[in-house]
Amino acid sequence: MSSHIHPINPPSLMKPVGYSHAFEVRSGRVLFIAGQVAKDGEGRTIGAGDLVAQFRQVCENLRTVLATAGGQLTDVVKLTIYVLDVDEYKKRGREIGGVYREYFGKHFPAMTLVGARDLYDRSDGCMLEIEGWAVLP
Repeated sequence: MSSHIHPINPPSLMKPVGYSHAFEVRSGRVLFIAGQVAKDGEGRTIGAGDLVAQFRQVCENLRTVLATAGGQLTDVVKLTIYVLDVDEYKKRGREIGGVYREYFGKHFPAMTLVGARDLYDRSDGCMLEIEGWAVLP
């Protein structure tokens, strides 16, 4: 975990599983990450119809954005996940969690999952979009 950010999980709140209640920023530069979808560098949708494959591509895109700014995924303090089908996301949760850990390890930022009626790139087959905040050293 990066030393410039610190998770806050009060013992009086429900124990978080797969997320943190909050993150304290001790120093650094803030990076606002626009919503990333499952498109590669050529604009092709990866994993059409496969939520887990799309989640993997989104994580790869997040890693690319962070690396370009001089950071890493453990600098992320907040993620918002927009998904067209929350039930499908929950059903595939174990697989999605495995992909998450491949990219983020045991780093669990503050997270919100939102069921979305539509996404800008839905017509291209995108099933989820993830935006976030990171604090870089």
